[in-house]
Amino acid sequence: MQTFEQLSSQFTEYFQQDHFPQEPATLYQPNRYFLQLGGKRVRPVGCLMGNELFDNIVPDAWKVATAIELFHNFTLIHDDIMDRAPLRRGMPTVHHKYGESTALLAGDVMLVAAYENLRKISPNFLVPVLGLFNKTAREVCEGQQLDMDFEQRDDVTLDEYEHMISLKTSVLMAGSLKLGAILGGASKRNQDLIYEFGRKVGLAFQVQDDYLDAFGDPEKFGKQVGGDIKANKKTFLLIHALQTADKGQRESLQHLMLTNSDNKVDDVLQLFRQTGVDQWARELQDNYLQQALQHLEDIAVTSSRKEPLRQLALYLVQREH
Repeated sequence: MQTFEQLSSQFTEYFQQDHFPQEPATLYQPNRYFLQLGGKRVRPVGCLMGNELFDNIVPDAWKVATAIELFHNFTLIHDDIMDRAPLRRGMPTVHHKYGESTALLAGDVMLVAAYENLRKISPNFLVPVLGLFNKTAREVCEGQQLDMDFEQRDDVTLDEYEHMISLKTSVLMAGSLKLGAILGGASKRNQDLIYEFGRKVGLAFQVQDDYLDAFGDPEKFGKQVGGDIKANKKTFLLIHALQTADKGQRESLQHLMLTNSDNKVDDVLQLFRQTGVDQWARELQDNYLQQALQHLEDIAVTSSRKEPLRQLALYLVQREH
């Protein structure tokens, strides 16, 4: 069994191929630019790991992993437009560098390139792979819409937020692992277990992300903490704080969300600590992680084959950046 690092290195080399025609360069160069910004490649490598959990990696897995990575980058290009983000990984976003209209088309053609890779896989796998890929793609879009809807609401519940994060963030990791499992010949039960493993890891990852934005060490986190607080973003922390605060604390939080004072982050963090949100978030994250690891444990293969996925889950959830 190979580690995430080993497979990541192999996928990065495989993914170096040119995915687009030469002309018109004004359409395809923006995508080449965006792909060279890199990234962790967790989802496509998850597909390879899902395959190798059950059998040797088949050639089709590399094509499906490539489709997953292209789809993910398509969503990022469009997300950046919706968020009006000027930077991605420290570099200008596609719409900022090439214009919004070109960015929309570049994202569209990135999605087409993803399906071109799926078209090349064995007919034996095409129907189940395409079915899951399409379901996952649709759910990611649903999650993004819910995220935007929630920006206009002050009454988002924890269950609603978990559902949104599951769609927006978790199902792509879950789907990637399950796609690999399908290619590895896994049983229906094992496919479902690895899917739930990925979904719960994704939720734990998001709790950690929300936690680090509020309580992380800026030196390790790589950016200034409190970005979500300044932007009034709905997070696990904010929603739980509003639900558990007493009347005075809730009014203070709601007032702070309407201001942009210099002390806003510090004041919100103080209320978070008063309502016990920091400790609660740690417990919630660990709860999701333990559920994920139990799903992995229940998969009917030898324990040694599961170790790379267990290590990946621990790394993703317990990271400090």
